Parts: sequence; C-alpha cells; structure tokens
Amino acid sequence: MLKSAPLRLLALLLCSTACLHAQNSAQPSASPDASAPGQRVVLVLPFENRSGQPNLNWMSDSFPDTLNQRLTSAGFLTITRDDRVYALDHLGLPTDFKPSRATTIRIAQTLDAGFVIVGSFTVEANRIKVQAQVMDVNQLTLSKPLDDSAALDRLFDAENAVAWKVCKQMNPQFGVAEQTFLSASNGIKLTAFENYIRGISAATPQERTKRLQAAVQESPAYTAAQLALGKELYADREFDQAAAVLAKVPRNDRVALEANFYLGLARFNDAKYAEAEAAFAFVASRLPLPEVVNDQAVAQSRQGHDGTALFQRASSTDPNDADYHFNLAVSYYRRGAFPDAQREVDATLKLKPADTEAAELRTLIAAGHAPANKAAAALDPTTRIRRTYSEAGFRQATFELDQIRALRLATLPPAQQATEFSQLGHEYLAQGLLPEAEEEFNAAIQADFTSAQGHAGLAQVREQSGDSAEARTEALASIKLKPNANAYLVLARLDLQQNDLPAAALDVQNALRVEPANPAVMGMRQAIQNRGQSVP
Repeated sequence: MLKSAPLRLLALLLCSTACLHAQNSAQPSASPDASAPGQRVVLVLPFENRSGQPNLNWMSDSFPDTLNQRLTSAGFLTITRDDRVYALDHLGLPTDFKPSRATTIRIAQTLDAGFVIVGSFTVEANRIKVQAQVMDVNQLTLSKPLDDSAALDRLFDAENAVAWKVCKQMNPQFGVAEQTFLSASNGIKLTAFENYIRGISAATPQERTKRLQAAVQESPAYTAAQLALGKELYADREFDQAAAVLAKVPRNDRVALEANFYLGLARFNDAKYAEAEAAFAFVASRLPLPEVVNDQAVAQSRQGHDGTALFQRASSTDPNDADYHFNLAVSYYRRGAFPDAQREVDATLKLKPADTEAAELRTLIAAGHAPANKAAAALDPTTRIRRTYSEAGFRQATFELDQIRALRLATLPPAQQATEFSQLGHEYLAQGLLPEAEEEFNAAIQADFTSAQGHAGLAQVREQSGDSAEARTEALASIKLKPNANAYLVLARLDLQQNDLPAAALDVQNALRVEPANPAVMGMRQAIQNRGQSVP
C-alpha cells in the first residue's frame, strides 16, 4: 500500500519494471512497442453499474480485481486498488467518483498509465452483459467496445473473457488462449468472491472482517481473501488470529511474501520472536528488501542474538534511512563497539536531527557507558521495526530479480532456455496460475520448437482449462519429439475420462517405460487397476 509514497515514484517504478518486460521479448506476450515501456502500465477503473440494481454495485469493483489479475499474468503492470484510491484522494476526488473522459485522462496521467480500461455492465433476464473499452492515454483514442455476456452466476466467465479481449486489444500478439483465461478463476466460489470484494471496500473494520471471514470460510484456498483477512485482523491488533490465518497461505503462492511479512509482524507483536524471525527470513530469502532484513534482525536481537550483520545489510542497502543507522548503532553499542556505534548514531542524527532517542544514545556512547551499566540500562534503546509493507519496494526488488534472470537466460543456448521456461511454467501450474504457465510454456516452444517439455506443459494447461482435444494434440506432439511421462499422463487422464481403460493402461505402460519410479505414474497405474484394468 502506497499511502506515503509519491505518485511519481510509483510511476517511475512501474515504468522501470515495464522495461524488463520489453527486454524479455522472447516470450509470446512481448510488448507491442518496446520503445515505449510506459504503454504497459494499465489502470482499470470500476465498471459502471447500469443494471438499475444497487445490490449489484459490488460488481463494479469486482471487474478491476479480476482484470488486474489477468492483465498481470499477461505481463502488463496494473495499478492496484490502493494506488487508484490514493490517486483520487491526491486529486481531491471521492473514491466512488465517476470520472468523465477528461478526468479519466487526468487520473491516468497522474499515475503515468499508458492505458485505461473503462466499462459498464447491465443485467437482463439473469444474464450479465459487459462492455469494455481501452483508452490509449498517449494517443487519446478509445477502442471500439469489447462485449461479452454470461449467466449471472457465471460472472467470472464474463470478466475473464473481457480481460482476454482487452489483452488482445492492447497486444495483438498475445498468445494465451481465451479458454485458459476462462479457467483461471476455478476453485473460487462466486459468493466468496462477492464477500471478498465487499470486504476490501467496506467502510468499517467490523464489516470488513465479517465479509472476509465469510469469503475464507466459503473458499478456504482463496489466498487473496486470506491475506486481506490476516491484514485486517493485524490492524485490529488480533495478532494471534491474524497469524493463524496468514500462516495458511502456501509459500509457493504469489501473495506468500506479503502474507509472511505480516505474519512476522503478528508474531513479533505477540513476542514470539523466533517465529517472527523465521517469517521475515523467508521473505528476505526471496526479496531481500532493507525493511524485511531490518525486521529479521530486530526479531533476532529480541532473542538475545547478535543481529549486527543483518542491520549492516539493511543500512548499506538504504543508507538514507535514519532508522537503519539507528538500529545498527544500537547493535554496535550493545556489543561495546563504541566507535562504530558513534559513527552510526552520527549518521542517524545527520538524517534526522530531531531524533531525541538517537541523541540520548549518542550521549551514552560518548560517556562510554556499557549496556549493563545501571545508568545506561534506563535509557537502553530498543530497535525500530518496520510495520508497513512497501509494495513499491517489493515491486522494485522483483524487477531487479527478474532482470537478472532475463539477462542470464539470454546467454543460454535455446534448449536450456526452453528447459528453464518449462520449469517456471510447472511452478505456475502448481500454484494454479494457468495463464502464467501457458506463457512460460509458449516461451519454451518459441525458444526451442523441439522442446518436448514445452509441449507437454502446454498439454497440461489445455487439459486443466477443459480443452481436451488440444490437450491431446499437444501431448502427442511432445511424445513425438521425445517420449516423456508428463505427456503420457495427460493422455492417460483423457482416456480415463472417456472410460477407455485399455488405452489409459497403454499410456501408463508407456510412461513407466520412460520413468518407472515416477510417483504420479504409479498413482495413475493404481487408479486404473482399481477400476479392474490390468497394467502390464
């Protein structure tokens, strides 16, 4: 959440991240204009409710939530709800303000967005009809209407279909299938989605908590709702409950880093410092931002351990932060390293002259009082922990890591590039992120058209999105290139669905020849045998 971050900082960050996506143009979703990276920054506004039914107003906010997820998976950089609300507040506009075209352009320019998505919906005969348009901010043009419709209880289908059309409008080379987008929201009940949207936009803490609890209860694996509920409970100082909710977010989920940051804070506030340190360490191991490393060090020092090395990392990463210098000064002071402590407390006061706590610490250091000294004990300073998740910082860190990965991949032979794209695709599959997985498998095939792994992964995406014919085609293409267990397993599952037990048994037999110890193949073999079909 960027409540205190200048909007220009957000814009620069988003544009810098967009540069990476432009550089990484080997992937099918390459930017249509790599020379204008800002064109990949997208602002999705709430869709206008033209149904005449106020009870459906929540759907207005549901469209940005779904479209942001899908556009992010397509490599666009979406502006979050919090950032949008901040922009409206910055311009002196209410959050439910319905902007004119001129005001929409002004909001977009404030956030340096290249595109703005506007839209509306109506409901007739229990069907929702959606219309969206893409505004090109730089060209000041508005696309033709992009329409879709679905039964009202299949709202996800309408939103995902419109999201796919928006992606194709902004990037005609976008290679992910529409069916993959339609399958991206599987596993989330519509009632849970409604409670989540109502919860994050509710006016009171009580209503937010009530709605988010209902969303998690209805869809226990709904990690976005778990994160929102955990943060709400943390804000309400229900630290133990917040930790219990946040700990349920799988560590391979896309919101796991933010969830574990707040998990660390919740455990810290409950004086469970070892658990707090573990949560911060998990985040720092993937995104070593200074605030996370600092908090890991604070949790470590609260256990009586020496956190100097971590405090040094935080301070050297962001030398303009007075609190990091202060924490390092405290750590040196506790070690009795007075010259080092003096240097750091001087740096603190140079950055923050009115810091009375730092001034008291400097007095103690100058007097040469050790922490065990009774006079010093009364003024023994405590380290400062960061309690705010810096989304801008996390985006920047993600950008840097992705940039390193992109540069490294560019130096590899095509076959090795394909292998790494495929590995990442399987990681996305494990998280249920079908559009992201499809992009990686497409990238693998584009890097090396003989990539059996890429075709096998694409077969799995097609299978999970319900396109059995294409799944079979991709699996057979993969096997033709190189027999492999993943492709044979896709064929086995498809044949089993058609109750063709002999064909499924042959698929498993072929898979066993390739990977006789593969656990998934062994499980499929048992499933077929349980249905009375022998597998040689």
